[in-house]
Amino acid sequence: MQDNRLPYRKFYSRKEKLEQQYGGDYSTKQHSKGKLTARERIELLLDEDSFHEIDAFVKPLDQSQDIFGDGVICGYGTISGRKVLIYVQDFNFMGGSLGYVHATKIQKVQDLALKMGHPIIGLIDSGGARIQEGIASLAGYAGIFKRNVASSGVVPQISVILGPAAGGAVYSPALTDFRFMVKNTSHMFVTGPQIVKEVLNEEVSFEELGGADVHSATSGVADFVYSDEEHCLLGVKKLLTYLPSNNMEHPPVSSVEEIEPLKMNNISLVLPEDSGKPYDVTDIIIRIVDRNSFFEVAENFAQNIVTGFGRLDNQVVGIIASQPKVMAGTLDINASRKAARFVRFCDAYNIPILVLEDVPGFMPGTDQEHNAIIMHGAKLLYAFSEATVPKITVILRKAYGGAYIVMNSKSMGGDFNFAWPTAEMAVMGPEGAVKILNRRELADADDPEALKNKLVQDYKEQIANPFIAEEKGFIDEVIDPVDTRRVLISAFGLLENKYEEKVPRKHGNIPL
Repeated sequence: MQDNRLPYRKFYSRKEKLEQQYGGDYSTKQHSKGKLTARERIELLLDEDSFHEIDAFVKPLDQSQDIFGDGVICGYGTISGRKVLIYVQDFNFMGGSLGYVHATKIQKVQDLALKMGHPIIGLIDSGGARIQEGIASLAGYAGIFKRNVASSGVVPQISVILGPAAGGAVYSPALTDFRFMVKNTSHMFVTGPQIVKEVLNEEVSFEELGGADVHSATSGVADFVYSDEEHCLLGVKKLLTYLPSNNMEHPPVSSVEEIEPLKMNNISLVLPEDSGKPYDVTDIIIRIVDRNSFFEVAENFAQNIVTGFGRLDNQVVGIIASQPKVMAGTLDINASRKAARFVRFCDAYNIPILVLEDVPGFMPGTDQEHNAIIMHGAKLLYAFSEATVPKITVILRKAYGGAYIVMNSKSMGGDFNFAWPTAEMAVMGPEGAVKILNRRELADADDPEALKNKLVQDYKEQIANPFIAEEKGFIDEVIDPVDTRRVLISAFGLLENKYEEKVPRKHGNIPL
């Protein structure tokens, strides 16, 4: 029974008006575009009845618009019992455009997330800055960006693009830790197709310019892509199971009982006998980590390196693995960028790092050199050197030259460096080395091919094998592949209390 006194009549009247605002044909507009409404998205993402809205009744600067909320729903709730802050843009109000009040609402939940130490999730569906408000809307974006930077490395920030993110709207997602997109309905671009047409006379569609496929495979802006919003939001929930709430906590520990990976005993058979033949490194990953625990990040971008989260004995680890089935697992510009960012995220949030290495070197060629592979490769080197979380490398097969150094080598600060008996470690591959070192003998030989084969085999036995590296202390132990999981669980267990004192400084100057 409602209290009928005047203050309460007003209270109930406002609530009723807010509910009516989301009634009528409100849902039809979004559903006709294959999209969910803002409130449907909240219901899917958060635990049932856990959402508490903040600033529901604020109005835009233009008071002639008798509507509440200014196009964004903000508040807090729980996901699998863990507290999160969220903001959800509402495309049904002025295209989800960001005005000054809209921005202050987002800034309020950003401040709360940072103060309270909880993840913040933004569901973005916005045409960009509200043109009618001019510089006030630009100032609103600036305040959001500043808070993105302040929160970076303190609380996880996740952006979910569920419609357009145009103009200034793209830079907040770019500053967050992970970005989700949905095929056909999500688009991100600084300038839209119409402006591209006017300025460059170039015809391009929304999908070609900034669709989910473009940003997941070509630009690397999107870390996760799903076919619909429901699965996208489930992906967000899954990601959170691997992340701590803030940089002072450790990742959540799973309580799953059936964790032994399947087919673990045939792990060594994944590698072909011919070291020049490719294989899928994920076939090794799933034989090492807990069953069904591997969750790949940026799966479609720079596929010559694999990044993702997994669990070892229910403890979260971040995984960086060479992918020999793509470009032979060589490191190029995009792979270096992708891996470096992932390493830095893991280090910021106390997630131990596992490196599975099979890398023949950096990608050669004018395209790579002219586009600064030197600087981009140095990003990965910098990230591993700077990281203080437990770091373990397992060399599966090839580890040559500068790529060996960069991939968390012992001298770069690897806590434990293991190798399989199949590992090959040297300045360069055996064939290349023989061509340089034995150039004259090969030129004078009656049968150069037979001599080359013999010299290559000698090089592998005398220089590029893991037992020599083990004898010199650059490898802690050569291990049987079938023991890899057991050895890693033991080693990470030893490292759980690892602590490194950092040199006092404002910050380093990473080669950006």
